[in-house]
Amino acid sequence: MGFRAVIFDLGGVVMPSPIEAFREYERRVGLPHRFISEVIVAGDDHSAWSRLERGELSLDEFAVAFEVECAAAGETVHGADMLGTLQGSGEARPGMLEAIRRIRAAGLKTAALTNNWATDDGGPMRERVPMLSDLFDVIVESSVVGLRKPDPRIYELVCEQLDVAAAEAVFLDDLGVNLKPARAMGMTTIRVADAETAVAELAAVLDLSLGS
Repeated sequence: MGFRAVIFDLGGVVMPSPIEAFREYERRVGLPHRFISEVIVAGDDHSAWSRLERGELSLDEFAVAFEVECAAAGETVHGADMLGTLQGSGEARPGMLEAIRRIRAAGLKTAALTNNWATDDGGPMRERVPMLSDLFDVIVESSVVGLRKPDPRIYELVCEQLDVAAAEAVFLDDLGVNLKPARAMGMTTIRVADAETAVAELAAVLDLSLGS
């Protein structure tokens, strides 16, 4: 079975990882290194971060709940200030953009599969960020569909919207925990630690030229 679609995470793949913004915030306010990430990773499906990404909390509600979780972990965090650090925290990576354009030109479908949260602007990303419509046939946002990676149902949903079988898709993400369910479903997965290396790996998998 040949590949018919490529699915991209956004933060950490097409754009810089929000983890970089976490580190910046920690340095700025004097928090221990990786404190924010550790609070998020320690949370379960009922944590503030999980509920935010499923669209169950407003930004203000998240800020209050996350501050409580951080206080329980021993540090003071201002939730709204931390989220402000994440807003506009990086431009899209040119190499990834070029790869996506070449993939579409070759006749393959593309999708964005992202854990995100609703902004004060409202509306889905396709409406707020018109560039995305030029890159992706399908955009699945956790805050819109009420599911978040690594819930297997969100991978099933993106395949359904692309009208492809899991085995016909390649999925790129920067977090191994998000790749595991996709791989179990039959997707070919690529972990993105370095964008240039990931594009080269994707080019080999697809047998396409994706760079200059």
